[in-house]
Amino acid sequence: MDKTILKQYTKLVEFLGKVLGPDYEIVLHDLTDKTYSIVAIANGHVSGRSVGAPLTNLGLKTIAMGSYKNSDYLINYNGASRTNRVLRSSTMFIKDNNEEIIGMLCINFDDSKYISISEDILKLCHPDELILQNSTYESINSILNEVPENFSESIGEVTETVLNKVLADKNIPIDRLTQDERLSIVDILNQKGIFMLKGAVSEVAKQLHCSEPSIYRYLSILNKDKNN
Repeated sequence: MDKTILKQYTKLVEFLGKVLGPDYEIVLHDLTDKTYSIVAIANGHVSGRSVGAPLTNLGLKTIAMGSYKNSDYLINYNGASRTNRVLRSSTMFIKDNNEEIIGMLCINFDDSKYISISEDILKLCHPDELILQNSTYESINSILNEVPENFSESIGEVTETVLNKVLADKNIPIDRLTQDERLSIVDILNQKGIFMLKGAVSEVAKQLHCSEPSIYRYLSILNKDKNN
């Protein structure tokens, strides 16, 4: 049944991609396999992804936290392409008859050329100094630092994106992490849904400079604490 429901959206991806134009990326995620979740995509050049790419960090977090249960969509949030272009993104949650999430239909808009054009128009009537002092646009770096979603082509990229953010927040070098700090990081990654991806344990172990059995041990400890 789930596959039948999602199949109806495949043509919609193609249709919206042609109607909205090349600056709009349309993506269909099948959540049966979060590691290779993209089953249809139009204008993939916008984020640099293709069919078979994994679910994003925000998608994983949405499922892990159950955010979709009280909402049918999430609109107009910032995403970042693989080339660090800021995208305006929206996601519709596709649910089955039991209101469980089975897929996501996402639209990512690259408005960089329009921002550039608007700034060029402003320059016609204002000096550059005034534009720099009173610009209505935040700096790209500032937006990228706060962006909630990063579009990745592989499990390694998704894991690295989330892990780097966690380590930056803790301000601790990887080679100086204690066991308790590693346990805390694994807990955060687990809450963000990273371990729903096949191969995530191996990637996290590699990036935290520890063994896979250590990651499994941390997850076992966290599960016991949760059950208690």
